[in-house]
Amino acid sequence: MPAGRNYFFLATAFLLFAFIAACENDIEKIKIITQRDNLPSESAKNINILYSDSGNLQMQVNSPIMDRYTGKDPYIEMPKGVKILFFGEDKKIRSWLTSNYAIRRENERTMEAKRNVIVVNEKGEKLNTEQLIWDEQKQMIYSQEFVRITTADEIIYGDGFESNQEFTRYKIFNIKGTISLKDQQNAPQNP
Repeated sequence: MPAGRNYFFLATAFLLFAFIAACENDIEKIKIITQRDNLPSESAKNINILYSDSGNLQMQVNSPIMDRYTGKDPYIEMPKGVKILFFGEDKKIRSWLTSNYAIRRENERTMEAKRNVIVVNEKGEKLNTEQLIWDEQKQMIYSQEFVRITTADEIIYGDGFESNQEFTRYKIFNIKGTISLKDQQNAPQNP
């Protein structure tokens, strides 16, 4: 074999060996990437789901993306947010909830809404918080995070609250302050 070919053969073999040695597979990383539990069993875009009981519309759920995960602890994730409309017996909207993220734990029958959570009832009273739990079985919503509730007369700040799911009867815990809107409206205006 001529010397030039021998050198080319050795150089190619060395580069191939160096390439193979540089490609290291971390088994734990591969398991994480390929593990089927990390992938949704179902995925849908622009969903609009209606829930009814005995022919009566109860709620409507809208979300840009919904992923369902199965397994021992199945859950539904709405990573791009959710809007839920709650209806009364007369089929009119009684309250609504929006958030930038939501996850529903199917076994627990709870939904956790996070980031920019807003709940509005039929009287126009508004709740703002960063985290809220909806317990479907107890038909309650609650939070242990900072909340702001705006009514026609006042704004109330507190750490935590609980309410019926229609957000018509609620308690605010550890009230931090109240601003009377009537006082603000009756205050003299600067010229």
